[in-house]
Amino acid sequence: MLLYNLSIQEYNLVLRSFFFCALLLLSSTSQAQVTVLTSIKPLQFIAEAITQGQATTEVLLPPGASPHHYALRPSDITRIEQADLVYWIGNDLETFLAKPLARRKLPTVAIQKLPTIQLLHFSTEHDAHDEHDHDHAPGSIDTHLWLSTQNALIIAEKMANDLAKLDPNNATLYQANLTQFKQALALTNTHIKQQLGNTKQKPFFVFHEAFNYFEQAYGLKHAGVFAISAEIQPGARHVQKMRQQLAAAGASCVFTEPPLQPRLASTLSADLPVTLVELDPLGTHLISSPSAYPQLLENLAKNISQCLNQE
Repeated sequence: MLLYNLSIQEYNLVLRSFFFCALLLLSSTSQAQVTVLTSIKPLQFIAEAITQGQATTEVLLPPGASPHHYALRPSDITRIEQADLVYWIGNDLETFLAKPLARRKLPTVAIQKLPTIQLLHFSTEHDAHDEHDHDHAPGSIDTHLWLSTQNALIIAEKMANDLAKLDPNNATLYQANLTQFKQALALTNTHIKQQLGNTKQKPFFVFHEAFNYFEQAYGLKHAGVFAISAEIQPGARHVQKMRQQLAAAGASCVFTEPPLQPRLASTLSADLPVTLVELDPLGTHLISSPSAYPQLLENLAKNISQCLNQE
């Protein structure tokens, strides 16, 4: 009713305002942020460094969930289908993702299949009855590849290029963020080499063979692996053999992983000069941010160094 009392000029002004607001709404809708979904937190950390808030980054696995064994929920399937970009390590790690990702219509990247990614393989020097990690068959691909800064840069470059194609208006920003990430990793690398280069040659053991890339990069080597998969409980002979190995090593470190310390760790270390320390290769306790990936590596180096240098 109020429009009938407006002059022609006022009426035209109202119409122009209406169309201007409509154009703004359409513009904001067309410029909706790209959504990047990663399988695990370390990949999200790298994505966050490249996007720095310009795109939405999400992680599929909740804290504490195993990338080897996870049951997808209906909401997870929806997120997988709707994300603009999905990054996962590959079928050798997140086997549960193979089928739902095969049904995706939008871009999906298996990191282990990138042509320049550097892959390690689990040692074949132990036979089937030795103390190797039962979740990682000898000779198979070691998929913990994100613990190599060289691989992290390859992942970051791939993400920056993919985002530039989907969001060309911000391509320059993604490349600038990639440059910052490279600089941050160079500083992190230098610091960790200095920190771990001065560590004492105390033997250390791991419950999960997850740190080969990190060890290779910084001149470390575990003395043994005490992992038993969740489905296989160690027998008395196996436990005794591991106890003997620890006793022969003398003062040593045993590294476990979150969320829970294996009860076997306490059994093995009882009355022995063994220090139990938690290492977190997935960054379980870190909040995703542009600096989270370097912090993940720094935390590993700090915990390793403190234990190996402990008197």
